[in-house]
Amino acid sequence: MKIAHIIPGSGGSFYCGNCMRDSKYIRALKDLGHQVIKVPLYLPIFDDAHDLDEVPVFYGAVNLYLKQQFPIFRHLPAFVEHALDSKSVLEMAARKAGSTRAKGLEEMTISMLLGEEGNQKEELERLVDWLADEAKPDVIHLSNALLLGLAHRIKQRMNIVVVCSLQDEDVWVDAMDDKYRQKVWNLMSERGNYVDVFIPVSNYFASAIHQRMVVPECKMQPVYLGVDAADYLPKPVENKGPVVGYLSRMCRENGLAVLVDAFILLRKDPGYSSVQLKITGGKTGDDLAFIKEQKKKITQAKLDSDVFWVDEFEGDERQKFFDSVRLISVPVLNGEAFGLYMLEAMASGVPMVQPALGAFPEVIETSGGGVIYGENEPERLAEAMKKLIFDDARLQQLADAGIAGVKAHFDIHAQAKKMVDVYEKVLNV
Repeated sequence: MKIAHIIPGSGGSFYCGNCMRDSKYIRALKDLGHQVIKVPLYLPIFDDAHDLDEVPVFYGAVNLYLKQQFPIFRHLPAFVEHALDSKSVLEMAARKAGSTRAKGLEEMTISMLLGEEGNQKEELERLVDWLADEAKPDVIHLSNALLLGLAHRIKQRMNIVVVCSLQDEDVWVDAMDDKYRQKVWNLMSERGNYVDVFIPVSNYFASAIHQRMVVPECKMQPVYLGVDAADYLPKPVENKGPVVGYLSRMCRENGLAVLVDAFILLRKDPGYSSVQLKITGGKTGDDLAFIKEQKKKITQAKLDSDVFWVDEFEGDERQKFFDSVRLISVPVLNGEAFGLYMLEAMASGVPMVQPALGAFPEVIETSGGGVIYGENEPERLAEAMKKLIFDDARLQQLADAGIAGVKAHFDIHAQAKKMVDVYEKVLNV
């Protein structure tokens, strides 16, 4: 089977769980003998595994923004457009403020969902031409529902199976101004009629989407995220110091302030004076002021020497991070559809401590590799960390359960087979 995965890139400036989800699935699908093509949109893909000379970045973020905001840019010479879509320009854009922010991009989101009726119709035709003439896949897989504006023209031109993953679309849409929010959900429902099947990443998020989009139940086929446990090297808890970890984009929405406040509360207790905090996961320009606020709080609490901000978070550096922390918390303010960092942590033998929000309870209950602490407040998180950070036996028990749980329920190869089953079921209809 030949599958084209259309993936919005993050440019690699922060830990992008959705990008990594797609990359891990693509690798597993290839291991099963399928031919898979990464098709990047907006920015280069997280792990930069594709070759821009072989598969170009479609809907380049700089071009996209200029054409939406300034009609004169819709008639640029081809060589100028090519320069704006170059890898160096797009990677620079990824580091700038606003490159991954919904606020202020409502009109562009709507235009993208309008597909051939939007301001990006030329880019849409370029993408569909390339898919039809160069890629020639059996299945088109859209990474998320914000790409549904592509579906009608793909169906019309190629008469091909189109599937769409669902993960955290609400985070993007709910951040918009009120006057746009419902219009976007309505457009996604309308454009979803051209999709054969939706693949939410958790049962929780399947239910959450039903509250926002009109999607027939028969079109929903949940498939969990997955990792390969063989990619991670667990380290015994007893060989680690009392360090709490954070692995995600360093932003307000992902709850970093909650964790910082909880750590400061924890350290006020003399019995926990040796506990340290390690933070990694990258950032964008939008996050700099927020990070400065957190560092100021830490300084005022006189804890600078016990908080470590780690810039590198890819490859071997992420394994070093897992080797150095006893537990991890990413207390996302409103929860989320899954959180790939949970599987990476648990596969590395690091228990998760998460609020009772989103899919966190579902993942923790299924895996056994962590604890849920109730309301997402610093006081609650601090108490949960107190109970665990020095309890070697309990931490190791959770670590062992997490490793076993990942292998049993979140193995990427098993999940990829489920994904193929979804493809084949639709192809054989």
